[in-house]
Amino acid sequence: MVSAAQAPLRRYFALTALVLAALLGWYWHESRPIDLPSSPLADPRLQCVSYAPYYRDGYTPFKKDLKLTREEIATDLRSLAAVTRCVRTYSVDQGLDRVPEVARELGLTVLLGSWIGRDDDKNRHELERALEVANANADVVTMLIVGNEVLLRREQSPEAMGRWLEEARARSRVPVTYADVWEFWLRHRSALEPHVDRATIHILPYWEDRPQPIEAAIDHLVRIRTLARTLLTKPVVIGETGWPSAGRQREGAIPSRVNQARYVREFLALAERHGWQYNFIEAVDQPWKRWLEGTVGGHWGMLDTSLAPKFPLTGPIAERASFWPVLAWAGMGAALLLLMAAPRAASGRDHAWHALAGAVLGLIAMWQWEHARLAYRDAVEWSVLGAIGLASILVAAWLAVAPRLPARSVALALRLLLFCAAVASVWLVVDGRYRDFPTALYLPLALFAWRRAWEVSAEERLWAWILFAFGLYRWLEEPGNGQALLWGLTAMTFARAIHAAHRRTTAAAKPIAPQ
Repeated sequence: MVSAAQAPLRRYFALTALVLAALLGWYWHESRPIDLPSSPLADPRLQCVSYAPYYRDGYTPFKKDLKLTREEIATDLRSLAAVTRCVRTYSVDQGLDRVPEVARELGLTVLLGSWIGRDDDKNRHELERALEVANANADVVTMLIVGNEVLLRREQSPEAMGRWLEEARARSRVPVTYADVWEFWLRHRSALEPHVDRATIHILPYWEDRPQPIEAAIDHLVRIRTLARTLLTKPVVIGETGWPSAGRQREGAIPSRVNQARYVREFLALAERHGWQYNFIEAVDQPWKRWLEGTVGGHWGMLDTSLAPKFPLTGPIAERASFWPVLAWAGMGAALLLLMAAPRAASGRDHAWHALAGAVLGLIAMWQWEHARLAYRDAVEWSVLGAIGLASILVAAWLAVAPRLPARSVALALRLLLFCAAVASVWLVVDGRYRDFPTALYLPLALFAWRRAWEVSAEERLWAWILFAFGLYRWLEEPGNGQALLWGLTAMTFARAIHAAHRRTTAAAKPIAPQ
């Protein structure tokens, strides 16, 4: 017969085993190759991709003194020539005006971009140089794109944009167009269409106001393109489309390597069948965009920052290359916790518990590390978020093995982590569009804070309520988002563990009434 004291421990053991099985099952699934339709292209190269050289450390379009060398551009375009027949640029500044001459040597064509913003003096200089480059390289430049998402950014009025386009069209030897998100193009078509030779629209199912899951993404693109062809009289070019390989899930839209490959392959089948003109965003991952759009902004490339393709256009694809590293992290976690707990282990049951808890913590540590490599942007984030992740693992390990109340230093760390979790939960509600869910940082505490009781202050109870309420709200905002669900469960479970600790210590402190 199981005693009253043993029953909760057995239930806790079973729940932790279930978490381990779920983690292993998920990672095993990610290691299995997925059959996807292969690209129908006879020539494996794509029609066109967006090119930006800012995948290099310290390179951004905001660095005023940056000047690309011809050799840097040549290195990039040589790599891109293996995957595309054309590149799209967004500016002729910072040395990008050399792209057409290098592209000619490699047999590539160019959609040349002229950046238009708020500053009309800069706009004038940019347009003059773009016209000069386009007219001098009309054999390579197939289209001059004057302005990119200017109306989306509200940096020019539709009428002012029409004037820039009309001037460019009057002076250009190549077709002129304007590029923007499809809603803005269609909304302002009367001000734009008379001044362009083609209408260049962006269709990005992930970024829609109602994000599209990968299963519906291509159908959504077809509907939008059909609508544009109905409303516009000029030829329609898909100036940007694509799918991110990593980052925050938006409702049902999940960034992943497999989903990126699926989107590209399915799109290519349609584009080839219907003869569409298109451009993928983008050629190479752009780490600097993580400052603007969160983790997902840096992972739209067909190539990673080492210029290696992320996926082939034919054959099955797996999200991760092997399952063995997963087993290695679980094994290391189990071994380290067994070693840490050895002086306290009193039975085989204790050893089994420590191995189980260590394996779970090892897998969460792997999750933290993999996310950090994708998301952390500078030394401050590596230091602060890295410290939070490490402290979370260590505190959870202590709670898993300690036979008594947490040591003072552990209790202090737990209080700080609770405060950090509450702050993160609030930020996800008030400014969550580009923020990743910090589930991996706080999941260890959600799992193991139930193991011990300690005195909980009024401030800590308030933080726990904030964590619970904002975690629940974030999930309810996106009920179909698996990442939001997991974060909501993590936040609410961690918060409830704090309140449970408070109830246990309060009950233990009550004097026993005389009989």
